[in-house]
Amino acid sequence: MGNKQFAVIGIGRFGASLIKELVSLGHEVLAVDNNPDKINKAVDFATHAVEADAMDEGVLKALGIRNFDVVIVSIGANLQANILTTVMLKEIGVKKIVAKAQDDLHGRVLERIGADLVVYPERDMAVKIANSLSSDSILDYIELSPMYSLVELHAPTRFINKTLAESDFRNKFGINILAVRRNSEVIVSPPADEKVLEGDDLVILGHDDEIQRFSRLE
Repeated sequence: MGNKQFAVIGIGRFGASLIKELVSLGHEVLAVDNNPDKINKAVDFATHAVEADAMDEGVLKALGIRNFDVVIVSIGANLQANILTTVMLKEIGVKKIVAKAQDDLHGRVLERIGADLVVYPERDMAVKIANSLSSDSILDYIELSPMYSLVELHAPTRFINKTLAESDFRNKFGINILAVRRNSEVIVSPPADEKVLEGDDLVILGHDDEIQRFSRLE
């Protein structure tokens, strides 16, 4: 992944988390917010941080916003500011606009006015938490798409001391075993003759229906 330039407008919890993650991946990130307190904090983790009103087109142009590879609109509380900023970024000619939506209706509006990608962090986090809580065996859950997920769970008892080949997860359950976590060790792409031991956790990839079925096994 090459070094890219990102701008994040609106430094709430989602915006701040996104900036930290992008910077940790080696990208340059400009943080923009009209709240001086948020910008003072963002100075510590963003590449650059600017106190500015994103609804002022002149300000956006002065920041050279058009030159960024991706601009993320993560303004949360003010729906009007979120939408108007997205419109202005489109008019300025930003290459890729990612906008945060509160709900489906808001998302449809953002798509219609030109957002290239609409994200629903609150909804997606709720889905993740619900799936994690719904099964005692599920340790972590990542939604890859509306139908496919990556899940880490305790190995069901019936597979203990059997090799992956014997259990035949893909054909019998429609899931792929990507890794086995054993204490502090992680075995990535485990071989077919790898035995599942007592206390192992499995990292699996599959269709949500198959994952739910598999997570209920004893």
